[in-house]
Parts: sequence; structure tokens; C-alpha cells
Amino acid sequence: MKMHRPLLALAISAGLLAGCTKDAAPPATAAEADAFVARVNETFRQTNPESASAQWLASTYINSDSQLIAAKAQERSLAQLKAFVEEARRFDGLELKPETARAIQLLKLATAMPAPKDPAKLAELTQIATRMEGMYGAGTYCSDPDDPGTCKQIGELSSVLATSRDYDAQLEAWAGWHTISVPMRDDYRRFVELVNEGARELGFADAGEMWRAGYDMDPADFRDETDRLWGQVKPLYEQLHCYVRGQLEEKYGEKGSVDGKIPAHLTGNMWAQQWGNLWDVLEPYKGVGSLDVSSRLKAQRDGEYNRLLASLGRAATAADQVELGRQADLAIAKAMNERAEDFYVSLGMPRLPESFYQRSQFIKPRDRDVVCHASAWDLNYQGDVRIKMCIEPTEEEFTTIYHELGHIYYYLAYNHLPPIFQSGAHDGFHEAIGDTIVLAMTPRYLSSIGLVDAPAQSREALINAQLKLALDKVAFLPFGLLIDRWRWGVFDGSIRPEDYNKAWWELRARYQGVAPAGERGEDFFDPGAKYHVPGNTPYTRYFLSHILQFQFYRALCEASGHTGPLHECSYYGSKEAGEKYWAMMAKGQSQPWQQTLKELTGGEQMDASAILDYFAPLQAWLEEQNRGKTCGW
Repeated sequence: MKMHRPLLALAISAGLLAGCTKDAAPPATAAEADAFVARVNETFRQTNPESASAQWLASTYINSDSQLIAAKAQERSLAQLKAFVEEARRFDGLELKPETARAIQLLKLATAMPAPKDPAKLAELTQIATRMEGMYGAGTYCSDPDDPGTCKQIGELSSVLATSRDYDAQLEAWAGWHTISVPMRDDYRRFVELVNEGARELGFADAGEMWRAGYDMDPADFRDETDRLWGQVKPLYEQLHCYVRGQLEEKYGEKGSVDGKIPAHLTGNMWAQQWGNLWDVLEPYKGVGSLDVSSRLKAQRDGEYNRLLASLGRAATAADQVELGRQADLAIAKAMNERAEDFYVSLGMPRLPESFYQRSQFIKPRDRDVVCHASAWDLNYQGDVRIKMCIEPTEEEFTTIYHELGHIYYYLAYNHLPPIFQSGAHDGFHEAIGDTIVLAMTPRYLSSIGLVDAPAQSREALINAQLKLALDKVAFLPFGLLIDRWRWGVFDGSIRPEDYNKAWWELRARYQGVAPAGERGEDFFDPGAKYHVPGNTPYTRYFLSHILQFQFYRALCEASGHTGPLHECSYYGSKEAGEKYWAMMAKGQSQPWQQTLKELTGGEQMDASAILDYFAPLQAWLEEQNRGKTCGW
């Protein structure tokens, strides 16, 4: 899951990059700073579509040509951004309008990939970045290198983990995918050197400090803040971990745990970041309040295929069957998007532009490699919004669409702002918008749209529903922290290149209680098997989003007039909730996030208490189930 607004793509202007003259420049003025910010915003509007299109092509048509075009476009963007940042130094120390001062500060933090001034190093950085993302997108594991029929990409390998309960088959799929990142290791080491040089040129100790500076607070305080939030939710995670580990030990015997930790390949997910695919193993009360959304979606897809087949009017050839299957896949993918759009529209938000359905990538093409990792795009700051996915008719993909449309609607809400302010209040906000909607997809809501049976009113049904959600939301929390804990260490040098993999698994053990089934030495580069590492996407945003979405959800439930337990709230159709949400989204990054948060929730501090309120019934049940067990790892 990812928001994607390609880096401010700008053509280098000779005037901006002109050398010094013999005469000293006159002192800068506040009026000149205002004019500078206006010029930057206008340049962004004019030039971003070209770079964004280049990045879109590099993700949806992976080949050497598209990668070259994307790398060159990104090179121009980074060079221009550097030029703007240098020019902005003229205004240091001036008393500026608050909005001008904020725009200049955000300009300095506009990229997660700060580039060195040296043009050769800048070109090298963009080439490495494009190459690593291409390696990930084209990543393939072949169990028999001489037989192309045994080759699988991330979707097929993930499907093995999600659906197979054969220990060895899951281990092979997991280990197979983790071979694709081995060639990235040297590139990544050099990448770190280059972005650190760029960050130091901007006045930061390293790239990690620069990332942490983007939260309207001191970078050191931000690290402490994430520790505080983790401390709030850790007891709930430990109870969930204890229950899941016990169930895996019951199914797989001594192979079900590794020194008290959960084997990474047995979680149903390639990165053990969410455990919902283990529902068939973990469901406490079988069939109570059935929540099998995937079966209904697959039935709808198959129904469309059968309808197309019947309308053919003749015996279908093999080619017909393939083509009609593609049409059915596309039809269900669009229908899933339309259903998600309906939720946002029910809150009073606008319908998506027709271009969204014309230009998005909904399913995996047959004729080329693409990056299937779900992402949401705004290509021009003016409503050319799209998603890029390879949608399958599953519950996980269905909720991912609701998540991605959260990015899309955030883009649309703040499209009226100057480009510098067109972003989330902080990046965790952007990730939380759609997931706040997902929380309102209660069993009652899913029943109302025909995807589950009418919900049963019982404690067993409640525990089933809460556990199913916790396997997604709560299981994710430590993973959301550790990715950047690893990168911050890599950036500041406390994790050396020769210890990349060792440190990775130490962090996964410490935070997640997850371990590999066998030895993972430095001949592997397991961090690179997670898209956000080669894709250079900061990850703490996802941890913060999992905190914020429950805060947002509670506030919207209150706005909708909900009374009763928090977990029962769905504000579908509430114009009051929608108006409050849209007003928050429309602020973009134009003011400190603390102020934006206060306008929605009444408080300026991120707070995990809403998670604990929501899952209170489940936590009590887990403690009951785990009584007498040795929890922790």
C-alpha cells in the first residue's frame, strides 16, 4: 500500500542555476520570498505531469526504455529541487509570512531521496533507484531454472503462503521470493552513501534524521514519540502473538515456533506483517457470523465469466476462455472499485472522475512486467488520479482498494492548495484516511452490500470479527516500526553493510517476535524483499496511520451520532461525518499536523487509546485464552 506523488518534476532553468557575479547580491526581502514560493508552485504545476507520467510508465511498462526515461526525469526533478533549495537559503533569517516560511521549510523536505549536488552522483542515484525498483517489480523465483513453467512472481508466491498449509511449500515460496533481493545489496549500500551525502548538504546528520524532521517536531522527540505509542499497544500485541503462536504450535508441532517466536513463513503473508490469511487456522468459533468475503467476490467474478461465456453464442475456444477470463477479471476489479467509491460518495464526497476508470491499472497485464504493489497516484495536482494494482477478487484486495481510494480522495480534497501544501498533514495521515473507512466496514455494512451473511448477535461472533481485524491491524504495528528502525540505523552507520541481514532479523525478533526457519546470513539481503526498501518509501507512516485511523474513526463515529461500543460503529451515509473528514483532508499540509488533528479529534497528540477501546472485548478474551501460558519471546 502506498501513496505515490512522483517527485516534483521540473526542468532546470538557466536563470536559477546561474553562477555568482562579481557584484554582491542585494539583501533578500520578504516580498521576494513570497514571489519565490509562488514561482516554485507554478513550476511544479507546469512540469510535474511529465515526470509523473515517466514514473507511471516505469511502473506499468517495465523495460529498459521506460526505466531510462523515468531515471532521467527524476534526475531533472532532483536537480531542480536542489536548485530551489539553494535559492531558498537567501531567505534564511528573514521574518516571513507563516505560510511562506512553512512552504520554504517543506520544500527542503520535499523528497525522501535527497540527492548530492554533484551531477554525476545525482545521475548515479537516480539510476540505482530506478534499477532497484525495476528489480523488485520483475522479481521472479523459478524452482527449476531450466523450466519457465516453474517461475512465479510475487502474486503467485504470496498466494501459496495465503492458501497452502503445507509447511515445506510455504517455506519454499517464502525463501524463493527472498532470493530476488540478493542482487540489490551492493546497489543499496551505494544508495545509502549517496542519499546521506545529499541529506548532509541540506544540513542534516543523515537521511534518517531528515526523514524524522518532517513531523513538525524535533527529530529526536519524534523517535521518542513513536516509542511512546508502541508502549501503549505492545501489551495487546503480546497477547495476540501468544494466541497465534499457540495455534501454530498446535497445527505444526515443534515447527510451529522458533525459540518462542513465530516462523516468518507460517503467517500467511510474505513479510509476516499481517496474519489475516491464517483465518482458517485461527478462527475461534467456526462459521459463527461468517466473514468469508473472498468467496462471495470470487463467486461474483465467476458469475460474470459464465455470463460472458453464455453470451458468446458458440463453443468457446481456449483463446476465448482466456479472453473472457480477462474480461471477467477486469469487470470484478472495476466493480470492487465502484463499491469502495460508493462509501466515500455516501459521506458527501464527489464521484471519481471518469479518467480514473479509464487510466488506472486494475489487473495485471498479460504482455509485460509491471509493479503490482498497490499505489495511488495524482499525476498533475489537478485531479488526474489513478490507482495501480493487480486486483484479485479477495477480501484483502477489496479492503486495499478502500485504502487506496483514501489517498485518492485526499488528493482531490486538497487539490485547491498550492502544490507545496498538497500532501498529508504528515505522511501517517495520508495512510490513515482510507483505513479509517475500512474500520467502518463492519459486519453489518458488509452484509448490507451482500458480501457476508446477516451478522449474528453473539459474543462468539464479536470475538470472531475482532480477532479477524486484529490479525490485520494489531499484528501490523511492530512491523510498521521496525522497517525504519532498520533504515535509521543503516543511515546513521550504527548498522554496517556487513551486518544488514543480522540487524534486520534482530529487529524483527525484538519487535515482532518473528524469526526465519533457518539461518539467514549476509549472503542474503532480506530487507530488499519488502518493496518499500528498494522503493525508498519511509515506513513509519504506516505505524502512525494504524494509530491515527482509530483516532479518526472514533471522532467520525462521534460526529455521526453513534452511541454504544466503538467497534459497532459504521458511519456509512453520514454527511456530518463526511463533512468533518473532508474539512480535515482539505487542509493538506498547509498547517502543522497538531492543529489539523485537533480540528478533527479535539486533541493535538497522537493517542493509541482508541485502539485499546476498540479491541477491549478481544483483549479480555485473549488474556482468558492465554491464561497459564508463557507469553513473550
